[in-house]
Amino acid sequence: MASLLFRTSRRFVSCLSLHRKYLNLFSSLESPISYTRASSVSNLRCYRSDFVFESSIRDFRFGLIHGFSTSSDVKESSKSDESPYGSVKNDGKSEAKAEMSWISLYLPKKFQPYAHLARLDKPIGTWLLAWPCMWSITLAAPPGQLPDFKMLTLFGCGALLLRGAGCTINDLLDRDIDTKVERTKLRPVASGQLTQPQGISFLGLQLFLGLGILLQLNNYSRILGASSLLLVFSYPLMKRFTYWPQAYLGLTFNWGALLGWAAIRGTLDPAIVLPLYFSGVFWTLVYDTIYAHQDKGDDLKVGVKSTALRFGDSTKEWITMFGIANIGCLALSGYNADIGWPFYALLAAASGQLAWQIFTVDLSSRADCNRKFISNKWYGALVFSGILLGRLSS
Repeated sequence: MASLLFRTSRRFVSCLSLHRKYLNLFSSLESPISYTRASSVSNLRCYRSDFVFESSIRDFRFGLIHGFSTSSDVKESSKSDESPYGSVKNDGKSEAKAEMSWISLYLPKKFQPYAHLARLDKPIGTWLLAWPCMWSITLAAPPGQLPDFKMLTLFGCGALLLRGAGCTINDLLDRDIDTKVERTKLRPVASGQLTQPQGISFLGLQLFLGLGILLQLNNYSRILGASSLLLVFSYPLMKRFTYWPQAYLGLTFNWGALLGWAAIRGTLDPAIVLPLYFSGVFWTLVYDTIYAHQDKGDDLKVGVKSTALRFGDSTKEWITMFGIANIGCLALSGYNADIGWPFYALLAAASGQLAWQIFTVDLSSRADCNRKFISNKWYGALVFSGILLGRLSS
């Protein structure tokens, strides 16, 4: 028993000594130069072998740490700013890096290009399209009652499909531009992952599913909803002809303010829905002008136009006016709908959020413009909450 303990303790001490030897070697290794000061060839060879061993360990350790650290950095650096129709705009340094999202992780490979084409991993565009619909449906509810949840669900699904269809149309029409710009050359159509016929077929599927939702509405709403397709198909072309594509996007993206009311009431009340509709148009001019400042250099490069280029250094003055018009139109719509006081309290909170965006945005910073742009989902939520509580209290 004693001899067993003796052998065990001797092995333990040997291990500690070996560990201490390499620990001292690692800590004393500051540069290869220190090992060239050996006084003999044999010592030099010994030091060189130790240096190679330690360098291998160090390189392995560095590579392991670097791999873990840059895996998140690549994901962060490749996060793309996106417009409501899903334009991808990076910081110019990581555009060629593919972003890892739930699409890449969970969908089969053959479906991934279609999901990216519809921007399913970038929900902000869907939120911006859905909120005006939710505002209108809730405002159309009878006083003191909750909105129609079936309609809210239908319009939510419709926003997802229509936004995806808009992205598909955008990529099909802009494929000649996308291939020339670093930030967009990896899009499914531009990069060749999907052919043009495949993109058109996918667009047909999206519109067919959208038609299934539209057919569940009343006849008035069906006609009104179908008429929005003219705006959806023509919007991607506007940046080629006018410095006001953001205004045209506002007309397109806020059509749900008209359609939601019609789906509930079967007709339109211009005194309520027109101010609501134009409030959304002015809101779009605010958030999409901020967004467009991320891409001024690329827009000039490919020869497309935007309100960011039109307004230039006067952007904040312009979007301040649009913000005031947005709040004024919302207040007028609520007043004409005889909505309760909670609406005005939350509208004041939404005004604060919009003012924060306008006055604090750094228009020279792509990252900050993107943060302010994405924050508009909370602005839409504040307005929706105000309409909901105001309707329940009216």
